[in-house]
Amino acid sequence: MTTTDPTTTPADPELVAERDSLAAARAALRAMREEVEGTELMLGDVVNDKVTNAALQRGRQRRLAALADLPGAPLFFGRLDFDPGTVFLDEDAGRGPDRVHIGRRHVHDPQGRPMVLDWRAPISVAYYRASPTDRMRVLVRRRYGFTTLDHGPRRDPEVVLTAFEDEHLTGAPVPDERPGELLAAEIERPRTGPMRDIVATIQPEQDDLVRAPLGTTLCVQGAPGTGKTAVGLHRIAFLLYTERERLSRAGVAIIGPNRSFLSYIRDVLPALGEVDVTQTTVGDLLTRGLPERFRPAAGWVRRTEEPFAARVKGDARMAEVIRRDLWSHLREPEEALMVRRGSRRWRLYPEDLRPLLDELAGRGVAYGSGRELLSHRIAHTVLTLMESEGEVCDDRTHEQVRRDPAVRSAVTALWPKVEPTAQVLGLLTDPERLARAADGILDEREQAAVLLPGRPRGPRSARWSAEDLALIDEAAALIDRPAGLGHIVVDEAQDLSPMQCRAIGRRCESGSLTVLGDIAQGTSPSAVRTWSTLLEHLGKPTGHLSVLDRGYRVPAQIIDFAARLLPTIARGLGAPVAVRRAPGSLRVTPAADGLAAQVARACRTALEGEGSVGLIAADAHLPALLEELAAEGLDVPVLDDDTGLDAARLVAVPAGLAKGLEFDAVVVAEPAAIAEAEERGLNRLYVVLTRAVSTLHVVHSRPLPAPLAETPVSG
Repeated sequence: MTTTDPTTTPADPELVAERDSLAAARAALRAMREEVEGTELMLGDVVNDKVTNAALQRGRQRRLAALADLPGAPLFFGRLDFDPGTVFLDEDAGRGPDRVHIGRRHVHDPQGRPMVLDWRAPISVAYYRASPTDRMRVLVRRRYGFTTLDHGPRRDPEVVLTAFEDEHLTGAPVPDERPGELLAAEIERPRTGPMRDIVATIQPEQDDLVRAPLGTTLCVQGAPGTGKTAVGLHRIAFLLYTERERLSRAGVAIIGPNRSFLSYIRDVLPALGEVDVTQTTVGDLLTRGLPERFRPAAGWVRRTEEPFAARVKGDARMAEVIRRDLWSHLREPEEALMVRRGSRRWRLYPEDLRPLLDELAGRGVAYGSGRELLSHRIAHTVLTLMESEGEVCDDRTHEQVRRDPAVRSAVTALWPKVEPTAQVLGLLTDPERLARAADGILDEREQAAVLLPGRPRGPRSARWSAEDLALIDEAAALIDRPAGLGHIVVDEAQDLSPMQCRAIGRRCESGSLTVLGDIAQGTSPSAVRTWSTLLEHLGKPTGHLSVLDRGYRVPAQIIDFAARLLPTIARGLGAPVAVRRAPGSLRVTPAADGLAAQVARACRTALEGEGSVGLIAADAHLPALLEELAAEGLDVPVLDDDTGLDAARLVAVPAGLAKGLEFDAVVVAEPAAIAEAEERGLNRLYVVLTRAVSTLHVVHSRPLPAPLAETPVSG
């Protein structure tokens, strides 16, 4: 490996040449951006088509955002040297370059010659998969090391190329699972703030998943530290590269467990040049189309269901309850319908109207569409009577009859308008109505559990839960089917209820999904036991299941300690395998002189190292602990559902928000309190114990949960 001090001029000419290549690539990227900035819109401002001009403006802004040179993100991270004469980029010339730089996005010089190739390009596959046993015509794979120089608050940080490491693939294979020195350093590099992309460190098994074709629904069971979230994000970037036109029309979305998680991953796709991807939570997705007039002032979710009620409301059986209740709004015709046309009167009697109603209800049309279709059926029947009496009718006649006040009044009486929020509110506040809809589906205890508390006067005053939103969405989809998306990535999917799965699946009926999660980290009352069950509820039963069980960031000492919980929380699930060991990465300390004092010492010790530090405790216990820490002279900001991770190196995290996050060092306060706080408390504890990628310090004043206390842990 060749390396140098970034503050001095390197003596190695190869390193000088590589620095020059990086500087030239940055200059070329600036020129590409300036060219877009200087391009006038084709139609110009003189055209009165404001919609077209606005679309062109948005397209240019997206292009400019994709060409941004982000501070701290080097334009290339690797190089491939191929066999001499290998044809890749210029077949017409009879030969191609035998050396290419691989980076986060494509960069070309003013003549259009590539200077950096996008990591998603077919030629770049060799960077991730070439090996001595199948070198894919690669002679040498080069990785680079970088150092970031901070020039103060008024200037962007400077990324300096300081080292390179060559891996020669032409020799005999060496059986060694450990990554190279620079690769290991990049994997283990301390982090502060949001998640970074892993494009420079993608491993072969991850690359297989990232490059899965668009038509494949992929389900990834990923142990902590295996990079499943990064796989999902990089798969989006890859699919947008290979299927941009199709996905640009259909849309792409990422669904995360909470807003804190979305804040944590927000910078990954922009760093890869992808800026047009929706990032949302399940709750925000389900409330996006609801009428604003029904939105409670304090937000839609105002309470948490008891575990039993949450399981019942999340059960797929509730879909049939909602369907029955919705279609019970149809009314039997009891009076004749009379349509006046000049001096003539045309009548349809109840026996004429009933078949029209039954035919539409039996076809499975959307409830909202049925009203429109019924008016057409009635108009057609009236026109049939008119034509039988010798009147001439055409399309205008049909439309006039359909809009006749008598016809419109009859449609409203027979097929009433239903608003989904009001429907679910009525169903969950009327025991008799619920009993009719749930007859033979829910027993009396289950029916009592799903009723809303209190006596809300309307949707705005109701205290909705997250589970209620999925019921409202089910009703909304029965009334008017939602628009679909081309691809959806769902992270922490193991916690989705069947009803939430149905809501997501409806938005991706003709598209595909990337489903990410870990059965052992299931903490919700409806958390699944098998992925096949979840895929069924998503409407993708043939989805491909892949397992990631090699952890590259979390040390073996931490993984092995947390894995003691697996036989209890996820029987039959294999323990993850950590690639690296880090002596001293795990400490378990009894708090002999008080929990707060020991936690304060642990946090101060963690801050002596590099990177981010997370203090995690049970949600209910955290406020009191923070007060005691303040008395110890340690003020710790608290992460909530709307807070990002870049405000401070040390942040306090409620255990309920820890899922999906990652810190260099973690201090866990009182594991027993976390385990006892909820029905799946040991699963929550497993999540908490696996958030650290460098050091984990467990502080306890009470005995550890039994699976963790079986074997002592040395300091």
